[in-house]
Amino acid sequence: MSKSIESETLSTQIRDSLRDDILAGRWAAGDKLQLVALTKHYKTSSTVIREALTRLVGDRLVVLKPNRGFFVPTLSLDEIKDITELRCVSEEFGIGLAVKRGDLAWESELIAAHHTLERTPYRNESDNGELTEAWDRAHQAFHAKLLEACGVPVLIDLASTLSDLAQLYGRWAGRATRFMDRDIAQEHRDILAAALDRNADVASGLLRTHYETTLQAILKSGVEKETAERGLEKAKA
Repeated sequence: MSKSIESETLSTQIRDSLRDDILAGRWAAGDKLQLVALTKHYKTSSTVIREALTRLVGDRLVVLKPNRGFFVPTLSLDEIKDITELRCVSEEFGIGLAVKRGDLAWESELIAAHHTLERTPYRNESDNGELTEAWDRAHQAFHAKLLEACGVPVLIDLASTLSDLAQLYGRWAGRATRFMDRDIAQEHRDILAAALDRNADVASGLLRTHYETTLQAILKSGVEKETAERGLEKAKA
């Protein structure tokens, strides 16, 4: 393997690790991502870390502030409202195409993705009761598989980016959302059934309700206020 290919592979691996850690809530909203600390943690060079962070800027999971460095995005309730609406509109269109174009192989893979989601532990057994990283991955995989058969790469890429951003907000609000009266497993079963029945109207409606219910949980969590207060404490320190 050439050095250029090895370098690209390493950069991708570090980018994926950073992405997973950001989505898992390793850092709080607005935290600065220190190059020296990241270099030590991921056991690689500052050049590779910088390349990975720059790629994540393009995915909107990292913010680059001139002369200040890289940061985890701050919270904005207006933004998550817009993200949710854009996600609903794009995926309503995407699922409509998917149920028309999806073949038997897609159905089988969708059922398998849902089976993995059903069998993956939902929340940690610890007192904080946050969502497990494994469930988050299975959840994203199921929703990605729903749209896969639409055959529109741009839409699929957009859905992936919006899913990451929504997951980030959901992770930060995770402890509060456990108190919602919601059967999320049944929501996924209903979405799966509608997709397999090739009922685009029902499937799109269920997806919108699914995402809007998550939005309401985030809005009620008070996570934006907590983050702002934490930011003020850091500024005074």
